[in-house]
Amino acid sequence: MNGPEAARRGRTPPGPPRSETLAMLRRLAGDRLGLMSSAASRYGDASKLTIGPKSLYFFNHPDHARHVLTDNSANYHKGIGLVQARRALGDGLLTSEGALWRTQRKVIQPAFTPRRIASQAGAVVAEAARLVDRLRSRRAGEPVDVLDEMTVFTLGVLGRALLDADLSAYDAVGHAFEAVQDQAMFEMVSMGMVPTWIPLPRQRRFRRARAELYRVVDRLVAERSAGQTGDGDDVLSRLIESTGQESDPEVGRRRMRDEVVTLLLAGHETTASTLGWTLHLIDRHPEVGARLRAEAAAVLGDRQPTHEDLRLLPYTTMVVEEAMRLYPPVWILPREAQRDDEVGGYHVPAGADVLICPYTLHRHPEFWDEPELFRPERFAPEQKAKRSRYSYLPFGAGPRFCVGSSLGMMEAVLVIAMITRELRLTAVPGRPVVPEPMLSLRVRGGLEMSVHRVA
Repeated sequence: MNGPEAARRGRTPPGPPRSETLAMLRRLAGDRLGLMSSAASRYGDASKLTIGPKSLYFFNHPDHARHVLTDNSANYHKGIGLVQARRALGDGLLTSEGALWRTQRKVIQPAFTPRRIASQAGAVVAEAARLVDRLRSRRAGEPVDVLDEMTVFTLGVLGRALLDADLSAYDAVGHAFEAVQDQAMFEMVSMGMVPTWIPLPRQRRFRRARAELYRVVDRLVAERSAGQTGDGDDVLSRLIESTGQESDPEVGRRRMRDEVVTLLLAGHETTASTLGWTLHLIDRHPEVGARLRAEAAAVLGDRQPTHEDLRLLPYTTMVVEEAMRLYPPVWILPREAQRDDEVGGYHVPAGADVLICPYTLHRHPEFWDEPELFRPERFAPEQKAKRSRYSYLPFGAGPRFCVGSSLGMMEAVLVIAMITRELRLTAVPGRPVVPEPMLSLRVRGGLEMSVHRVA
């Protein structure tokens, strides 16, 4: 039952009293994962978190996720956090709505068909081989920031597979996005109450980062428009053609910037984070690393993988999927209700901020046995068939399901197989590995690991 009548009859979800607002503000600023986990444990599958001027409706059941993200998705636009990210991303595919979003999706979708993704396996393997060479060149036991290396790798794949461009000259892109995420999270936790004109250090870093991203986009577009790069069938060419049809050239230029900046962020950040967490978990579970190594050796031998090898690497795929369960690249899916609704029997008023949190949903004890343990076997085909589709949302769901999910999975599986076949990465003692929930779920302060060759 949905609609106005249901909304009038629906209940209000339980939640903490207003007296806990200051404590919750502190947790929102410094322990967002703890805040969401505590709410799920304390109040169950639905809660209302009143934080300052905001009331956040948090739903943590697969049926709730299906309703918000799929069944009634038209009623739920992008919400808190992503709204703030518009200062950097504008109205790109990640943040836009309505007719503009449908146009953008239509333009970019052909680049992600199964046939085209399969054709990009060579680009993925070439960049993965460069990554393995860089790691192999390290002295035995020498530490390396794995997240930096994964960012170089994923940006390399993004450039070759989607933009038909070499992004190696733009090494500042990854650091620019760190400043963008920092500002977006600050605006979220401060509820947008700090004026953007105040010259705080993070505001200045953000403006410099945004200017750098715009310079990168402008240079890529200029080179492509001059015919220096590209074959005309990649995402960048499609975007140039689409935005060039705007009647106002300035609108077209702004749309192009928004689209490419969003693609640069979404196309590398989540996969780089997933790879970092996967390598961390492999190190924590040596028996998993040994099994991965055996599978890669049996399937690949000494040759480089191809797209056809993906189906022959089932255990590697399960390891990546389990890593994304524990550390989903998109840890939260914020929405804003456009009209009154009812979710799980609870009234959601128009304008309410609604949260679906894959991080907590992936740990729901009703759907995951011993949810805190790392067990790749959960993703064996017979186990996956038993679970609710909406209990596992590493790429979201519904119309806004991540368009690049297949490319991201291909990258992750192939590069993990290539790394573990000949290298072992181990934690640097004394360096804590702490999740940092930004726009994606990162490792706070980087992930230093030592590189060892497999005997």
